Amino acid sequence: MASFGTTQRIPNSSEPPSSSSTEEPYEPKASHEKQFREFNFYCPLNIPLTPEAAALRIIRNLGNLGLYYTLFVWIILFITLIPQRKVSLILLVIMSYVTTLYLLLLKAYPNSYLLHRVLDKRFVLALLAIATMVQLIVTSAGIHLGVTLACSVPIVLLHAVLWISHQEIISENCFEASGVAELALLSDRIKNGGEGPDMA
Repeated sequence: MASFGTTQRIPNSSEPPSSSSTEEPYEPKASHEKQFREFNFYCPLNIPLTPEAAALRIIRNLGNLGLYYTLFVWIILFITLIPQRKVSLILLVIMSYVTTLYLLLLKAYPNSYLLHRVLDKRFVLALLAIATMVQLIVTSAGIHLGVTLACSVPIVLLHAVLWISHQEIISENCFEASGVAELALLSDRIKNGGEGPDMA
């Protein structure tokens, strides 16, 4: 009863400091800042310096991106055939289906002697392309084919000239790294007064 009417004080405990308005604003982590600092704009288009480099780049890109270029030409031809040439359009779709089945057979049987050794893939694809062109000409869609090729082939060649492949980027990086290493070795020799392992 002695404590009746009195208030007891709770001992102070170690409480974490409350957030106040003077607290510093949120700062991003160092890794985020590093990511933003190291962001570089990459453009995979470049004009080759010599005609030989342009020809080499065209051959390389036609080999690597040939499927995409073919699809690009096929889509343009398909769009031009829609309004008037229904029979030619059906034949184009059938030949595309046959070509797709052939490519799927090549992927499904990678060890087939007949598909990979006896029948050359380039020969079969060229034969299918020629058969498609002949069918389009026979069904009076030759002018559509000519206009499509005249419009799409320059675009394809321009892209093949300007597009830098990953192999070319890797070879350029290796060349630059070897050049930097040679410059570092040369500067070390100059600092050492011309003394080096191959100096007489």
